[in-house]
Amino acid sequence: MKTKNLIWIIALILVIVLIAGLGYGYYKKATIGEKNPVATMEVENFGTIKIELYPELAPETVANFTTLANRGFYNGLTFHRVVKDFMIQGGDKEGTGKGSATIADLKDGGEEKAYTIKGEFIANGVNKNKLKFEEGVIGMARSDYTSYSPSLTEESYNSGSTQFFIMTKANASLNGYYTSFGKVIEGLDIVHKIEEVEVKVAEDSQEEENAEVSTPVNPPKILTLSVETYGEDYGLPQTLEPFDYMTWMYKQYGIDPNSFVQ
Repeated sequence: MKTKNLIWIIALILVIVLIAGLGYGYYKKATIGEKNPVATMEVENFGTIKIELYPELAPETVANFTTLANRGFYNGLTFHRVVKDFMIQGGDKEGTGKGSATIADLKDGGEEKAYTIKGEFIANGVNKNKLKFEEGVIGMARSDYTSYSPSLTEESYNSGSTQFFIMTKANASLNGYYTSFGKVIEGLDIVHKIEEVEVKVAEDSQEEENAEVSTPVNPPKILTLSVETYGEDYGLPQTLEPFDYMTWMYKQYGIDPNSFVQ
């Protein structure tokens, strides 16, 4: 009988220790938790913006943004597009809105070859990302090829590379159609100051009457942009082949693009 009681006591102690351990784990996670990565952006003559990133919602986008940032890709680039009561956009190394990164920008020894990443939003099958485009949310810019053909939806959804935008006002029309991957936690006032810069119509605009007045006269410069990962390695993003509009167009007319004389 004594032996049986002793076994029950030992079992009870083990259960209590197990429960205590689990309880401490939940407590630690709830009170300390795993820190999300935080991007710090210094904008010349404006100030500092800090953005908390959400890898659980958009892992490929966060991996891409973090890798580029910590390799110095964004240092010296500008906010090339500013639309009041909407957003500020940057991250293009050409400063025109047409530039992208190459594999070499992601890793040493990589090819000087452009790439894109998967769009992580509901319309593209990523149902876990339900972060709304509210004030201060950062999103990944992408192209829209559906104006050429409604069939080019997938090509449009997966055309993001390096350009990002920060919302200055909520816009529900973007929800579920663009990748949202973080939110400003410090320096929202800086974002709004950038929003107020003088803008003009882009010089290469094809339609002057309907052209968007969104090109800064003096584009705000990103001095530095880096991401604190708190020891977490988010790896490299899975890269995709960019959509080649010219090749696609030639095929629509049955033209071999290789037939053109150099």
